[in-house]
Amino acid sequence: MHFTLRQLEVFVAVAQHESVSYAARTLAMSQSATSTALAELERQFDCQLLDRQGKRLKLNALGFQLLPKAVALLDRGEEIEGLLRGQKGVGTLHVGATLTIGNYLATLLISDFMQRFPGSRARLAVRNTRHIVEGVRQHTLDIGLIEGHCDDESIISQPWVDDELCVFCSPRHPLAGRERLELEELLREDWIMREEGSGTRLTLEQAARHRRSRFNTLLELEHTEGIKRAVESGLGIGCVSRLALRDAFRRGSLVPLPTPELDLKRQFTFIWHRHKYLTPGVREFLRVCREMTADAQRSDEIELPPVL
Repeated sequence: MHFTLRQLEVFVAVAQHESVSYAARTLAMSQSATSTALAELERQFDCQLLDRQGKRLKLNALGFQLLPKAVALLDRGEEIEGLLRGQKGVGTLHVGATLTIGNYLATLLISDFMQRFPGSRARLAVRNTRHIVEGVRQHTLDIGLIEGHCDDESIISQPWVDDELCVFCSPRHPLAGRERLELEELLREDWIMREEGSGTRLTLEQAARHRRSRFNTLLELEHTEGIKRAVESGLGIGCVSRLALRDAFRRGSLVPLPTPELDLKRQFTFIWHRHKYLTPGVREFLRVCREMTADAQRSDEIELPPVL
């Protein structure tokens, strides 16, 4: 072969970070050595893989074709190296999870995974849906656990477990205890909302898209727990997954509001790149996830340690 795995590793890092200097830091190489390795790969095949756009290096058409194949080859190379070294476990796993899944399920799943496969390594990124999809698309994540859909043609989506959002308020809020509410009443209230790009925000807005009135958004927060605290303080009403509200409802610190006009059902979904080689680590992690939810019809029925 007229290329080395190191050259492919440099290419992948530069493609993912869109910068030679950032790639060099990731690979613990000098910037000049990183630049030389990329240039040598292109020179050997008389081709160009990235175009410079301002201060960024962007993949061109050939680079886009090469990236998933290079990542798959490096994944296999890591498997072979682990086998030759007598490495225990199933390699390294890079997981991305959206906030509800990340805060309430993913750490438990990774803990279970690590206990079953000692010697394995894992990294968890907890971001909103938009960022997790982009991480999978750019191959910085092996697998994503998201809330809702992903329409990107380069990504495979596989349903995991049903989920449902719930509108809620403080037990001291004027709407608390009402058995029936019109949607127009809810829309007039002050809302504590998730940020744009989150699966929760998208599901809620899609559910109310048939109404001309818009949500009266008082505050946007990136974290589910922050929304719950703000609503508990009486600042407004919110909408998050029932999974995140289960313990608060049990304690009585928050109460659900009826929303018969809104379809707030959705699914938790596995996503991975269409050209991604599913390593043993990814396959085993998927199995751990499915086992956790095997007896649950909906996410808030999953057996989890109670939050005191």
